[in-house]
Amino acid sequence: MFSPAIATSLVYRGVDCQAVAARPPLRSLDDQDVIEAALSEERILVTNNVVDFEILRRRRVAEGRPVPGFIYTSDDRFPRNRAFVGRLAAALEDVSRQHMVRAYGGVLWLTPIEEQ
Repeated sequence: MFSPAIATSLVYRGVDCQAVAARPPLRSLDDQDVIEAALSEERILVTNNVVDFEILRRRRVAEGRPVPGFIYTSDDRFPRNRAFVGRLAAALEDVSRQHMVRAYGGVLWLTPIEEQ
């Protein structure tokens, strides 16, 4: 759901990431399979599809199944305007460098840098 330009910007900044939208085999997967792919690649999922992924995350936790880390965003905090890609990439770079997802127990609500 996010532009691959965000991942490209992060890679340029030295952050190891990939966009689902830029990987044809992943684009057609359902959410559960995206979670499995994230686990197999030891990646953190970034999404603003909080409702669907949080239901899946909680179900997996209740079943004792592994879950990847999650970074949740919202269009309220990151409006999709001209500054969107830069603001989201900057915030993701910041939390990546600080390992904040791990510090918050595997789930982090992303905020713009000026709000942190």
